[in-house]
Amino acid sequence: MEIPLGLCAPAPMPAIPFTRIAELVFPEQTNHHGTLFGGASLALMDRAGYIAATRFTRRRMVTAAINDVAFGKPVLPGQLAELSAHIVKTGRNSCDVMCELVAEDLLTGDRQRAVSGRMVMASIGEAEAPMPPPSAVASPPPDDNLTQFVEVVFPDTSNHRDILFGGEALSMMGKAAFVAATRHCRMTVVMAASEEVEFRCPVKVGEFAILTARILMTGKSSIRVGVDLDVEDPMTGDVRSSAVGRFTMVALDDKGRPAQVPPRLD
Repeated sequence: MEIPLGLCAPAPMPAIPFTRIAELVFPEQTNHHGTLFGGASLALMDRAGYIAATRFTRRRMVTAAINDVAFGKPVLPGQLAELSAHIVKTGRNSCDVMCELVAEDLLTGDRQRAVSGRMVMASIGEAEAPMPPPSAVASPPPDDNLTQFVEVVFPDTSNHRDILFGGEALSMMGKAAFVAATRHCRMTVVMAASEEVEFRCPVKVGEFAILTARILMTGKSSIRVGVDLDVEDPMTGDVRSSAVGRFTMVALDDKGRPAQVPPRLD
């Protein structure tokens, strides 16, 4: 039996991934006062805004404006700059993205908002259908028990075929393992081993690399971290597994000796 068009339910809107990026702050990114450059903070916010807007629209997006930027707490070397971004307003060919940078002391767990601002992102190319309201595609943040963030793959990390270098993928996975292990024990950690890394498919320039790290098990002073690297097509939203690996991190005390770590919580 043919169903009248008026009775057909509209296709559900696909869920939009929660956008979170993370950068460890190094001394070369800081000014003579020893704090993260304001321009570096804005660059991180712009990246988070671009990813969030692209995921929302599945269009090619560019930055049109940066508004209402408020600098609060300075970000110091050794801290984790964690940025989250979500859509707060839409127009026909633009959207406003609220971005927040939180500075986290990985050794204490102290988290304070450092910078916030609103990025206006506009689509380029021919005009398309109006964008849906933000509430129509809202999605919850990922499980707080996981360490998860997303990276954009740029040409300087890729080979002559525009494919992410394997070493760069390992660097991303190692960073995720480091952050997850440090958050677990709140001590200095170093990588002791990388094992069973399996590369499944390439990551191309312009695609999003999604890193997810979880604590698998703990020993007396060691923490084994499983890391998944998934790749997301920015125009379609398709996600596929790119690499999986396990990393062993060892906690150190103030004298650089192995230190006891807390057990993994189920």
